[in-house]
Amino acid sequence: MKISISTLAVCGALLLPAAVAHAADVNDAQIAAIVVTANQVDVDAGKLAAATTANAEVKKFAELMVTDHTAVNKSAVDLVTRLGVTPEDNPTAQSLAADGKKHVAYLHTLHGDAFDRAYVKREVEYHQQVLDAVDKVLIPGAGNAELKALLVKVRPAFVAHLEHAKQVQQGLPKG
Repeated sequence: MKISISTLAVCGALLLPAAVAHAADVNDAQIAAIVVTANQVDVDAGKLAAATTANAEVKKFAELMVTDHTAVNKSAVDLVTRLGVTPEDNPTAQSLAADGKKHVAYLHTLHGDAFDRAYVKREVEYHQQVLDAVDKVLIPGAGNAELKALLVKVRPAFVAHLEHAKQVQQGLPKG
């Protein structure tokens, strides 16, 4: 499935923890902050994985996450700038950042197959959380019609990343 950078701009960035519970709790400015933070979390983990793994499939996946989510952050910032939305820090974005740092610190303690399994397992979980958040929080919470339409349009990209992560996971040695 070929996904454009503008499509990825929103989709790849919206990786949210399950803690986000209600659409009424987020506004467009908060969604923008969540998008940028979530992208950066995946970029950071992907950079570490690409530099650490010896597994060709994990490396390819990690490099794809870095490429896609770096481009996504640029496009997301372009979109919110065009819409006149200033990202607003919020507990979800703060939680994402803190959790991402903890995960990268944990990955630094692992090597070889254990590293690969932990990185890919997290990518599967994270992308599933994205789908849940898009469906239950971000689409219902988006006030701007253009932002909402874009979230609906990019949902398939979340599915594609999730399925790719699952395929990589199935090919890893069991621990």
